[in-house]
Amino acid sequence: MIDPFARFRIATRARIGLGRSGDALPTAALLDFQLAHARARDAVHGAVDFAALAGELDPVETVAVNSAAADRAEYLRRPDLGRRLCDADRTMLQALPRGERPWDIVFVIADGLSATAVAHNGIATFAACAERLPKDWTVAPVVLAAQSRVALGDDIAHALGAKMVAILIGERPGLSVADSLGIYLTLDPRPGRLESERNCISNIHANGLSHAEAGGKLAWLAREARRIGLTGIGLKDEAPPLIEAEAKTLLG
Repeated sequence: MIDPFARFRIATRARIGLGRSGDALPTAALLDFQLAHARARDAVHGAVDFAALAGELDPVETVAVNSAAADRAEYLRRPDLGRRLCDADRTMLQALPRGERPWDIVFVIADGLSATAVAHNGIATFAACAERLPKDWTVAPVVLAAQSRVALGDDIAHALGAKMVAILIGERPGLSVADSLGIYLTLDPRPGRLESERNCISNIHANGLSHAEAGGKLAWLAREARRIGLTGIGLKDEAPPLIEAEAKTLLG
């Protein structure tokens, strides 16, 4: 029997035309759904191995911080605590040695709602972003942030005195993708910034936006943000598409 939905499944990861066995899903479809649900739960409740991440980033300088959420359970119950630094880490960042001028940008790699996303895509995405930035920009030590929401990047950058922050963070997993990474770019970061004052690059994973494409978009947005003095709804993503030769260079 010809499956009328087969040609649609080629074009999407959505669950289409799964069929039925009596009044339930076929066994294979049900098991696939349960596996996807388990992966999503693992992504949310998992922990990023930030020590290993720092080792892989070496010789890039890194600094580890934690939000005001003491553990994963509190982080999930209290989103507000994930948006601000614990007091000790804010003091530590403020005391870090600085150059003659403020950092142009700080990158934050944060667990967010998917530890799996950071493990699979964090380092490669950071490398692609950093490689495309103007060579004369000063880049702060990479901050590795645990129990982090997007707005924690504002508190981190403000403590460092950085002009711009790009937070690479695990996105909320779904039942088709559990390892999707997002990047949020904010100019003049400080506590209290609105979500409309950021630019977002999302769906960075093996079946979505590539690391090289994400890096190209981030670098273009960062340059334009400094040129016009805005991020968020005032800065539209009109980055040119990444040509194949550039992609191969970035991916090595």
